[in-house]
Order: sequence, then structure tokens, then C-alpha cells
Amino acid sequence: MHVLLTNDDGIRETGLRALYDSLTDVVDVTVVAPAADQSAVGRSLSSRVAVEENDFGYAVHGTPADCVVAGLQSLAPDVDLVVSGCNRGANLGQYTLGRSGTVSAAVEAAFFERPAIAVSMYIPDGVDYRTFDPDPGDYREAARAARFLTENALEDGVFHEADYLNVNVPMADEPCPMEITEPSAYYDMDAVRDGGDIELRDRIWERMAEGSLPDPEGTDRRAVVEGRVSVSPLTAPHTIRRHPALGDLAEEF
Repeated sequence: MHVLLTNDDGIRETGLRALYDSLTDVVDVTVVAPAADQSAVGRSLSSRVAVEENDFGYAVHGTPADCVVAGLQSLAPDVDLVVSGCNRGANLGQYTLGRSGTVSAAVEAAFFERPAIAVSMYIPDGVDYRTFDPDPGDYREAARAARFLTENALEDGVFHEADYLNVNVPMADEPCPMEITEPSAYYDMDAVRDGGDIELRDRIWERMAEGSLPDPEGTDRRAVVEGRVSVSPLTAPHTIRRHPALGDLAEEF
């Protein structure tokens, strides 16, 4: 099997190296990753990107979506599977799916009809993910989950139903069980004005720190906080919902 490995934190990120080291034991891996941090850029796409070759792979001066397009259409066209990550910080909930560069790389692959796995690591409450500098051992469970799914999901027919898997893994010293989940629908963004600035706050992280998690059983956030590997099987195209009222409006127009 040939795997395209990318991320959004950049080609020098420890999480990417952790997945690379784990996957190269069982598959051929080509790294096509951003040259610099591209976190939370979603599916932003460039029209032209510079590419640098090194002994680790290809560094693309662009976004995760750029990396997937460049990888699948030029640098590694014979890829069987795209793996994105491991992201430093979780990508949990429905609202993160369009924001996350990690997840967006998997979505981009799905539009090429290539199965994909997005892998992110949940950093415990009280640790600032923006300044936290994990070592490769911190990603051991994420690397184990990525390797297991890479080895088994394709041949077991998982991608006959799902276009991609959004995987979130606790940072743990001991093996964690795996749970199939749905992305949480809970959303709690806020905007607070401070003089000439407005601070945008994702209050769900405060709720998690307080221990007042609103998510029910079976959701991705509940699973990860309780120490389980969350695997959400997802499809890339947006759902179409026709409704008689909308049809009436079209006729009226």
C-alpha cells in the first residue's frame, strides 16, 4: 500500500514524524506537507505553490488542500490512501470539520475518490495546546490508531460506506479502546468586545475544563474526554435536503 501523509501544522511537526515512523513499518509513505504552519485554514486553495524536496518528502509552500491536490495529481499519483496528521490538538464537533486544515486534507482527498484518515490528538485540560511542545512518545496512541486503521480499514470495506475517518485520540500512556462516534452538534462560540477589538471565544473548551461537558454518549467529544479513541466515519459531499416550500418559492420566482 502507498500512503500520502500530510498535515496542517507543518512538515517539521513532531506529530507528522510520529505517524511517519509508525506507518513506514507497514506501508510505503510519501510525505507532502506544508512548509509552515497552516492550522485552521480549512480547504483554502492556492493557484500556484513552490515545492521543495528533502530526504523526508516534499515541503509545499501552501495549504493542506494544496498538498493533497499537488500530491495526488503530480507528486504521488499512485497513492491508495491519504493520512492527515497527527494534529497537535483535537478536532471535535461538527463545527470544526470545515475549519480544520487536518480534516480538510481528508475531505480534499475524498473528492478525488481516495479514502482518507484525519488524525488529531486531544491535549488534556490545563495544557495550552498553542505552546505545548509534545515529544514523539506523547503521540504513541495516535500513531497506534493511525497504523491500525491504515492496515485494516481499506481491506475490511470501511470506505465502501465512508469517504473519510475523523480520528481523535487521547494523549495517553496506556492503550485506549476505540469507539465509533458522531461529531457533536454542540456549538458555543461567543464574541466579547474590548474597546476596539472583539475577542472570539470557543466556550466549549471552558465547559470541558469545568467538567460540564454537554455532549451525549456516542459523540466524538464525549468519547475522547473519557479516554477512548473516537472514529467518526464521514462523507464529503454536503447533504441535499429538498423541501416542498423551497420548490414553491422557485415556482413563484
